[in-house]
Amino acid sequence: MAKKTSKPKKQKSIEETLWDSANKLRGSVEPAEYKHVVLGLIFLKFASDKFEQRKQELISEGKEKYIDMVEFYTMKNVFYLPEISRWTYLIENAKQSDISLKIDTALFTVEKNNPALKGALPDNYYSRINLEQSKISALLDTINNVDTLRDKEQDLVGRVYEYFLSKFAIAEGKGKGEYYTPKSIVNLIAELIEPYNGKIYDPCCGSGGMFVQSVKFVESHHGNKKNISIYGQEATNTTYKLAKMNLAIRGISANFGEKAVSTFTNDQHKDLKADFVMANPPFNQKDWRASDELLSDPRWNGYDVPPVSNANYAWILNIVSKLSVNGVAGFLLANGALGDPDTISIRTQLIKNDLVESIIVLPRDMFYSTDISVTLWILNANKKSRTIDHAGKTVNYRNRQKEVLFIDLRRCGAEYEKKYIQLTEQDVEKVRSTYHNWQSTKYKQDYQNIPEYCYSATYKELKIMDFL
Repeated sequence: MAKKTSKPKKQKSIEETLWDSANKLRGSVEPAEYKHVVLGLIFLKFASDKFEQRKQELISEGKEKYIDMVEFYTMKNVFYLPEISRWTYLIENAKQSDISLKIDTALFTVEKNNPALKGALPDNYYSRINLEQSKISALLDTINNVDTLRDKEQDLVGRVYEYFLSKFAIAEGKGKGEYYTPKSIVNLIAELIEPYNGKIYDPCCGSGGMFVQSVKFVESHHGNKKNISIYGQEATNTTYKLAKMNLAIRGISANFGEKAVSTFTNDQHKDLKADFVMANPPFNQKDWRASDELLSDPRWNGYDVPPVSNANYAWILNIVSKLSVNGVAGFLLANGALGDPDTISIRTQLIKNDLVESIIVLPRDMFYSTDISVTLWILNANKKSRTIDHAGKTVNYRNRQKEVLFIDLRRCGAEYEKKYIQLTEQDVEKVRSTYHNWQSTKYKQDYQNIPEYCYSATYKELKIMDFL
């Protein structure tokens, strides 16, 4: 009888290994909390690896006398780490009873020495949560085995960070994972609005995923990330820190305002005119203002005041107010926003002002925080003519005025994590091609209405459809 051979076990990725290690914290720390435990340590390991690399560069260049000068690190986009903030110091002290305090001190010292990290790192976090020393030591040992600089092209730390954010969003479940927008949706938005250069804004930026994907989009199309500037705002303090840390590990500078605060009650970018807006606002947010608050806010200029009962159109009008003369926005809303009777006057005015360019219905079960059907809106402040610099190659879009392109993706996507749907690369490419062919003077002949997929509706038809 032939001997049965067992299949070799699939080697776990670094992300999976770290996730398994993080899961050992369950029971000791709430899921909503342990992401901060893990991500803070991953940040320190990455910052230390970059610091040591730069330190060795200075030594090899004969500049040993400069190895403790902050400027020689920041000039290369590297964070300067004093001795007590370095990973080697933490590993040496991993078995000490005061390791939590040492980690807190390390994070505080890194932030103090690097102004770009102001408000980004956990504050006295590890001491406050009273995690057992043995569990922190085990986590330090696991992260110690990760070579964060192994593969520059694959952005290892960014990949780990993204993986963790998605897993945390799933673990926290319905009503909790609002800070994370699935990557395939963010990628679709970037492919449609094409943020090659200019100012990018997100009024509810969560963990900063929109910005990360924008930068990746620019780099994948051989552009220069220095040609974009980033502005964001986030109301929740812990998520605000996640966003700052998320961008910091990638060397992306951003203006998130002075603190975590609601965009509605304290707009920290009042005078901003953005070339691109990307956003995933909280769906159907209730009681977003007191009944007599913000009635004369300049963001409602020319429109009715959005109802207190639902913030969907408040988010839309905030976005409209931020668009530059050629600005384009891609943002997500619950499907109910399409036919909300309480906002019909605002919707009609948006259409009359020729701002609405495309409405894309997404598949269900794409979000970790809700299973409702969601719509992607594209607004364009200048549908007459738009010129895009595709990394040196100019493309002219002469858009269809007084028309709106509807795309239905409810039959698209592939299942993952046994429960959720994500758009495939083929799905994204199909929508990108359809949308830009519809827009473009050159490729307009390549666009055609396809039953159950896409339809270009005139304003007269929109009225018949009760959209207005």
